[in-house]
Amino acid sequence: MPKSPVKVAIDVRRIRDFGVGTYIRNLMKALGDLEATPEHPTHQYNLICLDEDRQNFAALPDNFQTVVHNRKDSSRLDHLMLPWLLYKLGPDVMHIPFHRVPLLIPKPYVVTIHDLSSLFYDEASGLLHQAHIFRLKKGLERAERIIAVSGATQRDVVNLVPEAASRIQLIYNAPDPKFAQGGLPSDARAAGPEAVRREHHRILERYQIRDPFLLYAGSIRPQKNIPRLIEAFAVAKTQLEGHPTLGNLRLIIIGDEISRHPNVRRAVMQCRMENSVRFLGFIPFETLRIFHELASAFVFPSLYEGFGLPPLEAMSSGTPVVASAVSSLPEVVGGAAMLVNPENVFDIARGIVEVLTNQELRQTLIEKGRKQAAKFSWARTAREVSDLYGEVAAAKRSKSGRR
Repeated sequence: MPKSPVKVAIDVRRIRDFGVGTYIRNLMKALGDLEATPEHPTHQYNLICLDEDRQNFAALPDNFQTVVHNRKDSSRLDHLMLPWLLYKLGPDVMHIPFHRVPLLIPKPYVVTIHDLSSLFYDEASGLLHQAHIFRLKKGLERAERIIAVSGATQRDVVNLVPEAASRIQLIYNAPDPKFAQGGLPSDARAAGPEAVRREHHRILERYQIRDPFLLYAGSIRPQKNIPRLIEAFAVAKTQLEGHPTLGNLRLIIIGDEISRHPNVRRAVMQCRMENSVRFLGFIPFETLRIFHELASAFVFPSLYEGFGLPPLEAMSSGTPVVASAVSSLPEVVGGAAMLVNPENVFDIARGIVEVLTNQELRQTLIEKGRKQAAKFSWARTAREVSDLYGEVAAAKRSKSGRR
């Protein structure tokens, strides 16, 4: 008798998030592409989403259905409401692509851990911090399988929950393939180099930005080390003063609005960089790709990363990268980035200046970066995740005596 299809439920409510949202968007598309291949066994997917996000999944195959659940996972009631929804859906396996696991969620489930920054950089303290630890550990202890996005994250999880070591599977993230295709539509590129330059100039004019500039793209949380980045930029700018092309260097930060982060605003003012540092908040994806292409360098001095996707996205775009020599970043960028000590402002500045002024180094990093980014693939990630669903469902059916 043929096997019955595996019923998979996936919580995709965080599709709008900066990091987890990127994971969800690319994984869903890659799973959809995988299911469209005739040689792949078909799963049945229920995507649990907010009503306003249903259109994001409209292009997926027919075996992907959206299930509206208009409650955020940060809600205390979600400990009851999501499990109740799953009880009604009856999936063979549930996938939570984020560490926030409802305490009463039915087994079996798979959880993806991107990092443990919610513990290491928790703004809460005392009993609330202990509650965060309890919830995270309980979610990991009950999980049938745990997906870790890097070896560094895998080690962090084992240190937190040693008994989970045998249930952890390393499945890497990947950069969005669109970064390697360039930021402009194919018809604009087909018009020739001059048309491309005009379009690039138009986009920079729209945002009132001039070359040359350094780029950071990502959230502005404490572990992202943005105040030190600003200080290092100020040091590098002083060293490059008088340079014929780099004397007017600027720093562009794409991500959260600066108004939400007073410590970052203070760093800009203390360094007297108000005229040289720009915060753009969130911008359209197509524009983000173009900024990656046009940046003189991408700088990512994070203190802690579970994977570190932004440097790979910059590498895919052909932009040299300056990144931290800590956490998962050396594992992910390989030898294709200028690695610096993220706790040393002057070492970050040194890396910036070297990448900007050493043309041979720049070209080497660009070539190595493209090759390094190409090692990671969402198609492979989707295959490994899909196989994991099948393994978990098979184990469940074996325990229940179903065939």
